Amino acid sequence: MTAELTRGQNHPLPRARLEIRVSAGTPVVAGATLGDENGTIHGVEWVAHPGVPVLPGLEVSRQAAADHRLAVDLDAVPDAVHRVSVLLALPVTGQGPARFGAVAAPFTAVTGLDGEEVASYTLTGLESESAVVALELYRRQGGWKVRAVGQGYAGGLAELLADQRLPEAHQLAGGIHEAVARGLARSVPAPPARTADGDRSRPAAPAHGTDHGTAPQGPTGRVPSASPYDPPAAASGAQPADGQGEHGTQRPYPGGPAGADRPSAPAGGAIDYSHPRRQSAAPPPPPPAAPPAEPGRPARPVAGDATGWSMEERLYNQVWGMFEDLARTTAAYRSAVDFADSRREKELDQVLSDPRSRIGGQGDAAREAARERYEQLVSRAGEVLDRDVAQLLAEAEVVEPALPAAYARWDNPVWHAYRVPMEIPMALRLGDLHLPEADRIRVPMLVRLPLERGLWIDSGRSASSDGAVTDSHEMRRLGLETAVAHAARLLAVYPAGEFTVHVIDPAGAGTQALAPLAQGGVLAAPPARGAAGTADVLGRLTERVDLVQMALRGGAPDALPPGLDTSQQLLIVNDFPHGFDDRAVNQLRYLADEGPAVGVHLMMVADREESAGYGPLLDPLWRSLLRLTPVPDDHLADPWVGHAWTYEPPLVPPGSQVLQQVLAQVAAARISWHR
Repeated sequence: MTAELTRGQNHPLPRARLEIRVSAGTPVVAGATLGDENGTIHGVEWVAHPGVPVLPGLEVSRQAAADHRLAVDLDAVPDAVHRVSVLLALPVTGQGPARFGAVAAPFTAVTGLDGEEVASYTLTGLESESAVVALELYRRQGGWKVRAVGQGYAGGLAELLADQRLPEAHQLAGGIHEAVARGLARSVPAPPARTADGDRSRPAAPAHGTDHGTAPQGPTGRVPSASPYDPPAAASGAQPADGQGEHGTQRPYPGGPAGADRPSAPAGGAIDYSHPRRQSAAPPPPPPAAPPAEPGRPARPVAGDATGWSMEERLYNQVWGMFEDLARTTAAYRSAVDFADSRREKELDQVLSDPRSRIGGQGDAAREAARERYEQLVSRAGEVLDRDVAQLLAEAEVVEPALPAAYARWDNPVWHAYRVPMEIPMALRLGDLHLPEADRIRVPMLVRLPLERGLWIDSGRSASSDGAVTDSHEMRRLGLETAVAHAARLLAVYPAGEFTVHVIDPAGAGTQALAPLAQGGVLAAPPARGAAGTADVLGRLTERVDLVQMALRGGAPDALPPGLDTSQQLLIVNDFPHGFDDRAVNQLRYLADEGPAVGVHLMMVADREESAGYGPLLDPLWRSLLRLTPVPDDHLADPWVGHAWTYEPPLVPPGSQVLQQVLAQVAAARISWHR
């Protein structure tokens, strides 16, 4: 699996022979420097560039190009080399862009010789810089690692090489640009890329780029094809991913036969990318056009401008695009602050290591200079963060009111026009996510339906994100109210008769919180009480899972017993572990592990610490469920960049009757369906 790196992150390299691939969207110069354990370059012979493309264990491109492949053999690198820095620079020709902020963000990837990606890094946040240290391969404890650096230099190659303490930095930078200019003079320019409509005059969309201000943007300010899960495409002449052409037209299926099955371009006409065997399939409707932007301002965002076959799918993809953009820009800000802090510490260490600087005012001046550089770097990072957050906030203000009921908060007016749906939606909103650096933005937490995991509403004592401590009694009440809100939302987004809710409340402690479900007539039966009621519900649901599994494995889904409820089932368990013996716990584990595959889902409302007495019996159950909290808490972490996201539950506003009104419609629809 490819490691998607952000600035400052590192990743181990599993092999010695590698390729470093660069896709920049415009011709760039690629090179590399060899440094010792301190990062020092001891001479021009330690620099690989188009004029001298081959060094021991390293070979770079001989020309400026939009795409590069650098060959690296770490076993052949001299023992004195501890760092290999990959450099990118814009050619000094006067014809192309003079700064990286005017082009798409360069994309770099470390791959094996078989093309399998080990790690990738998109260099976002560049503005006036014309040269950048993209990646660094370095020795660590007998092995090698790659680090995403992204350190740019407005002074170009000369400033970059001087920062690596190369004495001949300016002379070497001039020689590199002269070699590139000679090569460009001898080369024949390639024809412009052909777009889907056959027009060579229109440049293709950049394949990568995530910064809202440095790359061409779509209607909402998001860079086209910015998803980290999209495969990297060639930056020059990039084409849409397989399966979708421009404007949503169907492209030839991957691996399809050549010849008659492939679309052809008639003389003077556009290429038809429609699938030859799906001529009747309608393409996704194009996203709505963005309103014209004011001069000097980014285009105003539009709800539903992502790709998809329906408005619901486009909104789903747009929400996750907002999540990814917020994760990226926050990661870039944190990395920039960490880099500024480490650079300040390094400069202060150098000052203190020289006895002469500790005498007189020389040391104070050096400390003040280090502090000013630190504040300058942090200020620049904060400006980029504020710009991106403002764009995302504008997009959130447009997207939130346009969300369908399944994606909307309980205070959204869409619930006032609610009607029981005829189809199951793509996803369900389980709450909101936000980060401390962008506290004004709430990104909906959407999960696909049907649920692949059950839920554990943790009712243990907790300190919320605002520092308030909630006692155990209040947490149990809030936990069950949160479970009721989740259950009501699930009932509301499924068609009538296709979702059934069961409740186990052994001691009857949740009578008040469960009243909306019990009095609304949407439960399969009254909440089960006592050990006997608990055993009965668990036994019936366990038997249902067994029957459906046997029917599916035997290839006879029609052989299920008459009268078996084939709708999706949800079991809400309150006040666990009171009233549960070892057999009941094992049944809960079985439902959590095997139930989702056959339409049986589990929602536990329990205190993890109180349940710890079950020990080994409880741990697998805890791990198989998604933990949510009834109060804001920063316990959710994404595996992409490792942020700790603050989760906020989808509680009904105080005094609102929206939940009762929605459940009344669900109950009426269930009665009509059973007639």
